[in-house]
Amino acid sequence: MTESQSPPAQSHEQLPDLIPILPLYDAALFPKMVLPLVVMEPASVLLVDEAMAAKRIVGLVVSRKHLEAEKAEKPTMEKPAAEEMAAIGTAAMILKMAKTEDNKAQMLVQGLTRFKIAGFVEGKPYLQARIAPLTDIVQQDTETEALKTNLQNLFEKIVELSPGLPQEIAAMAKSLQDPGLLADMVASTINSTTAEKQEVLEILDVKKRLKTVTRIATQQLDILELGKKIQSQVKGDMDRSQREYYLRQQLKAIKEELGEKDESQVEVEDYRARIDAANLPEEAKKEAERELNRLSRMHPSSAEYTVAATYLDWITSLPWHTMTEDNLDIDKASQVLDDDHYGLEKVKKRIIEYLAVRKLKPGSKGPILCFVGPPGTGKTSLGRSIARALGRKFHRIALGGVRDEAEIRGHRRTYVGALPGRIIQGLRRAESSNPVFMLDEIDKVGSDFRGDPSSALLEVLDPEQNFSFSDHYLDVAFDLSKVMFITTANVLDTIPPALRDRMEVLELVGYTEDEKIHIARRFLVPRQREAHGLTAAQISFSTGALRRIIAGYTREAGLRNLEREIATVCRGVATRVARGETEAIQIRIDDLHGYLGPVKFVPEAAERTLTPGVAMGLAWTPVGGSLLFIEATAMKGSKHLTLTGQLGDVMKESATTALSFIRANAKALGIAEDFFDDRDLHIHVPAGAIPKDGPSAGVTMLTALTSLLTGRKVKKNLAMTGEITLRGQVLPVGGIKEKVLAAHRAGIREIILPKPNQKDLEDVPETVKNQITFHPVEKMREVTRIALDV
Repeated sequence: MTESQSPPAQSHEQLPDLIPILPLYDAALFPKMVLPLVVMEPASVLLVDEAMAAKRIVGLVVSRKHLEAEKAEKPTMEKPAAEEMAAIGTAAMILKMAKTEDNKAQMLVQGLTRFKIAGFVEGKPYLQARIAPLTDIVQQDTETEALKTNLQNLFEKIVELSPGLPQEIAAMAKSLQDPGLLADMVASTINSTTAEKQEVLEILDVKKRLKTVTRIATQQLDILELGKKIQSQVKGDMDRSQREYYLRQQLKAIKEELGEKDESQVEVEDYRARIDAANLPEEAKKEAERELNRLSRMHPSSAEYTVAATYLDWITSLPWHTMTEDNLDIDKASQVLDDDHYGLEKVKKRIIEYLAVRKLKPGSKGPILCFVGPPGTGKTSLGRSIARALGRKFHRIALGGVRDEAEIRGHRRTYVGALPGRIIQGLRRAESSNPVFMLDEIDKVGSDFRGDPSSALLEVLDPEQNFSFSDHYLDVAFDLSKVMFITTANVLDTIPPALRDRMEVLELVGYTEDEKIHIARRFLVPRQREAHGLTAAQISFSTGALRRIIAGYTREAGLRNLEREIATVCRGVATRVARGETEAIQIRIDDLHGYLGPVKFVPEAAERTLTPGVAMGLAWTPVGGSLLFIEATAMKGSKHLTLTGQLGDVMKESATTALSFIRANAKALGIAEDFFDDRDLHIHVPAGAIPKDGPSAGVTMLTALTSLLTGRKVKKNLAMTGEITLRGQVLPVGGIKEKVLAAHRAGIREIILPKPNQKDLEDVPETVKNQITFHPVEKMREVTRIALDV
């Protein structure tokens, strides 16, 4: 490192007219003040070298670009342009300068005077400008003297509270007579931003400068006083905690001498007794005793004491070996299921089979049943009936919207407010290790950055793994193999394949009209009658009225809307009875309009297929089957196919496939082979606000186009479903039972379906099959022959 010598003294009058400008990034220099600087940029190092060779005078100017970056808390070291420099800076003398080995310049500069940039001059790789020196505007009056004295007192207090400032600097400030120099010295010394320093530098009026520096100094003093207050409080709290600790230890020793027991020790002994009485497994007992030993060494006021005590509460209150005895009377269990639910024979049969296996082999692992079906078909209530039939405790866990894995596995005890997961919580509430657990809406479990709850359920619902389920909070294994898990879902598609593979799926499709009438008479009407304070003598429903409510006021696979409509009628009757208008009433068809208003759903199947180009399909939805009308029309044009109705990609491809098949087999279908040359075709699926997709509408689209192009209408009360190929084959589709029940509700009497789907008709109730004629087909030619009128 090389070092230069200090320069001779230089007067302000000797300032040159043109000086080099050195940008400042995070500092500002005031006249008479000294500032150390490090220069790294090659152009700036050249500036320093040339200044040292001349009069050692440079102009230090703050970059406004860096002031804005500082305000936005995004500091930058980019070299500023001339137009980004502040208008006022400080001329400075380089007192000392030293070069390092990596060509950096370290120097000590002293401010001489303020100046204003008159204009920049080019010709150098660094900035240089013509300057005009500035002088202070001083008013020697009482206010100026008062401001000076006040600022000296403020600065003295700041120095007292700032350990980094030497005490001598306060005495130096007291000795200054020049108010402008005092303001510059205080602004340069206190902890203020570069923007605030530049603001002070640009103020030539000394009185105004004193006021500005006083404001900044007052803010700094407030910060320092608050910091001192906080430090005193923290120190006081620590001293108090230490004092309390020693006093408590002394109190403990006094109680031991007197033979009195400490309350915390009483609690420890209570937990020890509970651990012995809980008959915990070896691993759980070891963990509980370890936590109890920690608890015995803590003071009750400690935060960790509460954490340990809560853990012991949980681990000792779980039903590790407590079980309810299963009711293995098959006939009684069957009677309970029949009393609670009408129909659902397949599900009831599976539950009776489960009981039979448990009776023959008590140690067998239970299956994980998954009830899938539309809303309102009795999935959740069926779980309660199973628990009643088995004689077990029942607990329901709603999984809809659960996104945090900790909801299943629990939180680790290191977290504040940690708790076990819902599985362990449910076991504690059930007070039994073999309850019936209903995991409701398992298809609506979500996942995000907190984890995937469905992955945590893989262990819970696997009979080969759940005998050692580990909750993060307990941190010991709990045997879930004795729990009977039942899950419910509206759709299977959203359940991860690995989770779906662990469950035995039982489908609960919609009810037929006759089943709904039986259920309404046995369950819904009595329940709503009791809920509205009515007796059987005061209100009754005719079979015709119930049938009209089902067909005309509801359109659903389940029963929820039917029960709501029955409740509406009961409220109307309750109002009349309360007013004394009637004592008893039987609800007939003609009475429904007065309670429920006009009929909401009118059969439209026959009317909508009266013209060629309209065919009726069957669709599957998460809430059951429904009718799907497909309309086709033609207009003048040139080979353009338009598809509307918010159709998905698969459904659009089915329409294109249908058109290609017709064009390839036009002659055999009785259609002119050039029909598409001068026409545009438009296929529309009504209910355009509802997204639709899937391949099962292919047969219906082809039938609608063939009907349009041949001018032959589709038969009345005929619906169809099936996927098509370019060769005219009809492929199987899903949801046959739901689609058949929807067709039956709409009064359809004939259904065309793929021949491979005949096996799915076994699940359809006999009463429905007896009222519908089924046409199993393999080729599209069979469809057009059956569907179109001659």
